[in-house]
Amino acid sequence: MKNVRYTKFTGDLASEVSLEDLMQALADMLLDSGFQSPFSRFSEMEDDQSLDALRDAIRQALEDGELLDEEGQQRLQDMSAEELEQMIDQLIDRMQQEDYVTIAQPPEATQASTQVGEVGTADSQSRFEVTDKSLDFLGYKTLRDLLGSMGKSSFGRHSTRDQATGIEASGSSRPYEFGDTLNLDVTATLNSAIAREGLDMISQGGALNIEYSDLHVHQCEFQSSCATVVLLDCSHSMILYGEDRFTPAKRVAMALSHLIRTQYPGDTLSLVLFHDSAEEMPISQLARVRVGPWHTNTREGLRLAQRILSRQTKDMKQIVMITDGKPSALTLPDGRIYKNAFGLDPLVVSETLEEVARCKRAGIMINTFMLASDYGLVQFVQKVSAMCHGKAYFTTPENLGNYLLMDFLSRKMKTIH
Repeated sequence: MKNVRYTKFTGDLASEVSLEDLMQALADMLLDSGFQSPFSRFSEMEDDQSLDALRDAIRQALEDGELLDEEGQQRLQDMSAEELEQMIDQLIDRMQQEDYVTIAQPPEATQASTQVGEVGTADSQSRFEVTDKSLDFLGYKTLRDLLGSMGKSSFGRHSTRDQATGIEASGSSRPYEFGDTLNLDVTATLNSAIAREGLDMISQGGALNIEYSDLHVHQCEFQSSCATVVLLDCSHSMILYGEDRFTPAKRVAMALSHLIRTQYPGDTLSLVLFHDSAEEMPISQLARVRVGPWHTNTREGLRLAQRILSRQTKDMKQIVMITDGKPSALTLPDGRIYKNAFGLDPLVVSETLEEVARCKRAGIMINTFMLASDYGLVQFVQKVSAMCHGKAYFTTPENLGNYLLMDFLSRKMKTIH
């Protein structure tokens, strides 16, 4: 009789790696802001979108030892270099299949990959793109971490001091007015009719006539919608002085996007980057944004944000400005950029404050989150807050998210120093 040998099934090591944990480990690489190369421009970031860069990041995440248990880590250490590369290939395939990344290979790279000895060349030419699913996942992770530190887990919509009529009653009733939701308060309606006609008629078996003036309806809290523009500074100073301030700001913007999309579906969120000039950027492209060797054209950012908000019909409109530098640039009427990075230039400051005044006249609140305590910046932001009745938060990259989310959720007028 033929002997059958049974061995323990060890499985595929690549399948034991959680893609969620892997994406969390790759977050710094996917959200890179140019901190390692402070003088890079938007157009130069393609070098970090190569398949080689993704493979290197996965290899480093595996070597860090946080993706596998002790047994899996031991098996990983016993792997040959060829087996490790095969495992990385399998992980990239899983990321593609589950729509975390998309990989595009140029025609010449596809041809090169079929030739022996030119796989590395093909990988260096192939590009990968972060999908909306990845951004949504990273935003959710950031939001969960922020809410965990705040001690909150759930929220409703934006509450106001006003009252309205609706299905969810939350207090007293009032006489019905044309156009109200007909959510009758039966007790108040009957009491009004009885008080008008008296109890004698009812005791004698007469009918109780309810008139229009007797109708009362329940009141509920009036919940408004809000249009928000995140005004994000991507000038050179955001990654200077040995600190990356831009990556935490990107994470918070993604968390805010996830919060609005899932908990406040009536709200809108737009993203505006301001540097030498200003540009609107889709939230889906936020992970690819980097800082560059630019100055701070705050006025141009406010102008663009105001144009975006003017197209909205929401009850509340606000600008959330995240910056670490005072205004140092200005777009002149002929299109040229005037720059002065030394001190508070009177021309730049006056034109910027004039744009703040326009925002105030349009009913737009400006809340500023300052990532530095430079005297010139503090002085400028205090003027902005005083003009538009907004709030100024003196914060750091580590607690930026807590301050921003608390402001968004509470809507209370207070300044945190």
